[in-house]
Amino acid sequence: MSKKILFIIGSLRKKSFNRQLAAKCAEILAETGDVEIKTLNYSDVPFMNQDVEAALPAAVSRVRAEVQAADALWIFTPEYNFAIPGVLKNLLDWFSRPLVPGDFSSGTAVAGKKVTFCGVGGKNATKNVRADLKKLLDFIRMEVVCGEGNGFSADAAAFQSDVLTLSDEDTAILRKQTEEFLAAI
Repeated sequence: MSKKILFIIGSLRKKSFNRQLAAKCAEILAETGDVEIKTLNYSDVPFMNQDVEAALPAAVSRVRAEVQAADALWIFTPEYNFAIPGVLKNLLDWFSRPLVPGDFSSGTAVAGKKVTFCGVGGKNATKNVRADLKKLLDFIRMEVVCGEGNGFSADAAAFQSDVLTLSDEDTAILRKQTEEFLAAI
């Protein structure tokens, strides 16, 4: 039975470095064999708002169902102003809410779900966002694999061309994270 991994990319930008990192990770995962990868499309998820939570928006129901169908999640995130990007934080806020509005005993879409993450950014290699993300994921009771994940730095040429190039060392780090994650699922 194949392992179902849902990728969540913390940037909606089409040429996002993190989308490119996810593509590289998908290549590595494909080499391992029996893995099914899907990338979550959440661009239509509205801002978290308790006023609309009771009449749950269809987009929120859809993404929750995709999360629940996955064996594990892998988040690829940039760092915006040393923090979690707003679109990703909003999505995680929706995931943290009870499945039955107002009934916290009903569980959430992510509690107990295995998750790992990594990110591409500038010289900081997403250090701050990964630390914040680890705290948030622990708080919403996800099972974090690989600690604070791994960070990668895009060089100046990447910012000019919109093309991420990973070194052999970067690829080896990503491969090791992939192996640890698959072993935990």
